[in-house]
Amino acid sequence: MFDKFRLKDVLVQYKKDFVTTQWGNEKYKWEAVKCFQDNWDVNAEDFADMLNQSLAKTFNLLASMNNFPARMITGFARTAPEDVRSMFIALFDETKDVYERIEAFKMQSSIMLEKYGNGAGQHYQYENAISTYLWLRYPDKYYIYKYGEIKTVADELESDYRFKKGAYADNIRNFYKLYDEICEELKQDTELVNLFKSQLTDSCYPDPELRTLTFDVGFYISRYYSQNGNGTGQSDWFPTDYDPGFTEEDWIALLSDKEVFTTGSLEIMKRMKDYGGEATCTQLAVKYGETKNFYNSGSSSLAKRIVEKTGCPVLQGDNENSKWWPVLYLGRNANKDEEGSYVWKLREELSKALDQIDLSEISLFVQAEPGEEDHGYWWLNANPKIWSLSNLAVGESQSYTLYNDAGNKRRIFQNFLDAKAGDMVIGYESNPVKQIVSICRVSTAQDGEKIFFEKLEGLSTPIDYQVLKSYPELEKMEFFVNPNGSLFKLTRGEYDFIIDLIREDNPLRSEAAIDSYSKEEFLDEVYMKETKYEELVAVLRNKKNIILQGAPGVGKTFSANRLAYAMMKEKDDDRIEFVQFHQNYSYEDFVMGYKPVEDGFELKYGVFYRFCQKAANHPDKDYFFIIDEINRGNLSKIFGELLMLIEKDYRGKKITLAYNGLSFTVPENLYIIGMMNTADRSLAMIDYALRRRFSFFDMEPGFDSDGFIQYQKNLNSDTLNELILKVKDLNNEIKKDKSLGSGFCIGHSYFCGKDVCTDEWLHEVVNYDILPMLREYWFDEPDKVTRWDNILQGVFQ
Repeated sequence: MFDKFRLKDVLVQYKKDFVTTQWGNEKYKWEAVKCFQDNWDVNAEDFADMLNQSLAKTFNLLASMNNFPARMITGFARTAPEDVRSMFIALFDETKDVYERIEAFKMQSSIMLEKYGNGAGQHYQYENAISTYLWLRYPDKYYIYKYGEIKTVADELESDYRFKKGAYADNIRNFYKLYDEICEELKQDTELVNLFKSQLTDSCYPDPELRTLTFDVGFYISRYYSQNGNGTGQSDWFPTDYDPGFTEEDWIALLSDKEVFTTGSLEIMKRMKDYGGEATCTQLAVKYGETKNFYNSGSSSLAKRIVEKTGCPVLQGDNENSKWWPVLYLGRNANKDEEGSYVWKLREELSKALDQIDLSEISLFVQAEPGEEDHGYWWLNANPKIWSLSNLAVGESQSYTLYNDAGNKRRIFQNFLDAKAGDMVIGYESNPVKQIVSICRVSTAQDGEKIFFEKLEGLSTPIDYQVLKSYPELEKMEFFVNPNGSLFKLTRGEYDFIIDLIREDNPLRSEAAIDSYSKEEFLDEVYMKETKYEELVAVLRNKKNIILQGAPGVGKTFSANRLAYAMMKEKDDDRIEFVQFHQNYSYEDFVMGYKPVEDGFELKYGVFYRFCQKAANHPDKDYFFIIDEINRGNLSKIFGELLMLIEKDYRGKKITLAYNGLSFTVPENLYIIGMMNTADRSLAMIDYALRRRFSFFDMEPGFDSDGFIQYQKNLNSDTLNELILKVKDLNNEIKKDKSLGSGFCIGHSYFCGKDVCTDEWLHEVVNYDILPMLREYWFDEPDKVTRWDNILQGVFQ
């Protein structure tokens, strides 16, 4: 229960502010639900892409300054789509208790973090994010849970429900009960309901049960009403009823007092002024250096010293920190596109006083510590019509003239003069796709005519201009302020911020120890004769591309993976990519293509394109691209113009891609291994153009290999020994059959992978693997099937 009269007081103010301030800033919540409902398909073939589209309009509901649940869960979905699909299926199972589902989702997220987190500190999948997923899926039943928000609402409405830190189960259950009661009251407010419906557009979820409207009222209570007793609107600055009482002259006197305004305090003030007088702590940290806490704690400490010095009044409230910053600033909560940041604005009198003070001796940017590497940081624009960063090989250098063809200085000429050897460079291509494509370094400083840049890394997943532009932390970046030019200065914070964005989609190789792998281990596991292994490696080294063909059960997929290990001499899965072709697989999936996004279509890079870029970054190491069921896809359609580039003689050569107009190359250190089932009569012959570019290697049953013989001895089963003899006889008959041949033999892998051999297991192999296959082979010769059924079953009698 709660005080309904207090809720009515809230709604009076809420309705006043609803159209003027609330709806404009909060409409995106209803649009987020509509977007999710339109795109959600738990059975989608590309689950990661579907999830990304479903969450496309959630903005700061699932992303804030220090909280990235959407980015993390979509990242997990790209790495392990079936695992994440199962997590959401379980979360949306309404037959189970909601708290148990939330806890299970958190637990699975922890497992995902350990397996696929790439060193990330946390998975961000907590009650707030998980309740958001539930609300998006079932918006007529659920609300978004935030502990601080619901506690404030309960206190403000004098509710009987109690919320305590750490009491997660009780908090969740009480939260739903309280909001259900509030929702019922909102439905009785005809004026509010009509006002709400009058603002709905086709882009919004209609919210027939008013669940979204309910937690928007809760948000309003916690963010505005509880702080001010009225709705100030998100775009208004507050507090409106407090002023420390200083004139411009008072501030000038204080600014001159070194006991009050220390060097660190003056650095904060100078940076706030330089940024335009209003900024978040994150924006200041990115632009000028230091941590966010330097600006947050530094401002509070400065305000305390001012109060101690002058005895000025402070804002009265329960929050200890909130009474200090208003001495210096006005504040507001950021809009949804500002990722939940809190924005400060210098008080007018303080801002004017700073104009009268000489701050020339105060550092605008953080200086490198003694002994710290003193790099400069730059943003380099390259026009691929002239020269392309994508085309440069890793380690290759490119010169850039200080003067254009007409002999005129490049724009922002001083930047070319300031850049020095060792400075780090973000490589950006301005045409046609507008993306960060590489990380570079100034290899040789300017000599009066040219400067040289060395490519350190190409990005397998480039970063789009629009992605960068969406971050308010980068809004003061020199390139965004005035994009005319070629070389732009970056602050250390801006560079680090961009590198963090790059690493989300282009993680560095793990430095963890990698187990070695030898030819002997391959032969122990794959059950191939040593001479055949030597032939296989020699053919792949020579041709670069090979297809392992054979009947089911000869271990093609297992062999391909272990072959890569053996040639690398280590179990480095980061250098192996695995895909499976099918009838709907396309060039857009494999290389690149335009995919639908919120505002139209966006160029997306395919798995082979990204893997080639990854391999190109480490030319001294071998990389392996493995394709299962290679003959199930339309190969000419999938490979497109890459049919030429995958040839050994054309490795390292460049060709212009159809979609982006940029040149592309398949690196020499990349090997392609395909697998092909010769026993599948339903598949057409492999494309002849592709056949010419691959060598074909027959995979045969390995019953007579040293490895399998030793494995068979270790199992010590007379039944297995007898069954293997019968299968060998069966294979001899299959080989002699003119309609079949050796490509249809029964493989050894049906009998592998066991530490203990039982008759029950062997019987299952015969009944559910071998005999069904024989019925397919000899569908028109039932007597032959019956004869072999009796022979194989006789082993167990």
